[in-house]
Amino acid sequence: MTHTHPSRRRALQVLGTGAALVAVPHVAAQGAWPNKTIRIIVGFPPGGLTDAYARLYADQASAALKVPVVVENKPGAGAMIAIDTMVKAPADGYTLLMTTSGTVWQNRVLYAKLPYNLDKDITPVAVFPSGPLIMGVTEKVTAKNIKEFVEQAKRSPMSMGTYAPGSYPHMVADQLNRSEGTKLTSVHYRGESPMWIDVASGLVQTAIGSYQAFNTVQSRGVRALGVTGSYRCPKLPDVPTLTEQGMTSRLVTLEGGLPLVARSGTPEKVLQALSKVAVDGANTERSAKLRESFAIPNKPKNLVETRRDWERDVPLWIKTAVDLGVKLD
Repeated sequence: MTHTHPSRRRALQVLGTGAALVAVPHVAAQGAWPNKTIRIIVGFPPGGLTDAYARLYADQASAALKVPVVVENKPGAGAMIAIDTMVKAPADGYTLLMTTSGTVWQNRVLYAKLPYNLDKDITPVAVFPSGPLIMGVTEKVTAKNIKEFVEQAKRSPMSMGTYAPGSYPHMVADQLNRSEGTKLTSVHYRGESPMWIDVASGLVQTAIGSYQAFNTVQSRGVRALGVTGSYRCPKLPDVPTLTEQGMTSRLVTLEGGLPLVARSGTPEKVLQALSKVAVDGANTERSAKLRESFAIPNKPKNLVETRRDWERDVPLWIKTAVDLGVKLD
């Protein structure tokens, strides 16, 4: 059974200071583009990696394109509110979406009905890497590795904090329940901050999220049990991946990201200019500090590479969701 545990706490402080200047030529598309404010809709509240990347990109785009770029947080409903807002806007490059990969990749099969068509309504601009995610447990859980955790979660019901329905930790919890017989209940939050605070207090036993968010509660007894992906977290080199610990699920080897997407039909030259902001901005000191804070070793790619990776990765995530048989409605 899945339920929601509400929690209102202060947001993470994730952004450094200073503006990043990136040289991008103005683009001619339906007249002079851009010539008005660009909006970036974020499917999560302030705090956390998605919001941090959105605000960093907004500053860089504003400096490069010489127009105001604003971030609008529209959390809720697994980012569906934010996505719906973006796809209802004109395909002119003035309304973008920053969200997690799950909300625009596997949600197309997790939900039977969506108010938009993720196959047709969105097109990628950039995917900002999230790096390895941390699976952390409250100090009240005695397990020292994933094997011990699974054994304990088989005997006694436990809860897994997630930052949205259908998110990566939600899928991991469901996969463990199906393959290992654990008794994990997914507890959904609007973002990472309240999720990790409740792990620290022991209201939920485990969660999976970014290093930076995990690190805010590490001193309060939250312990890293393992990391997702194919390589160890640079900030936690002694913590093995879940795969190294014997988990064979394809899910825990996949590395998602934070897609910046536009409405399908947006002019190609506009998409190229927006992509160039992300690629050039990744080489600034402020971007490097953000990646250092979140223990992310890699950078967003150019538009051609982003589209290539999108075509390769999206089917893998969709197949994983289909194989799990998860349905959210």
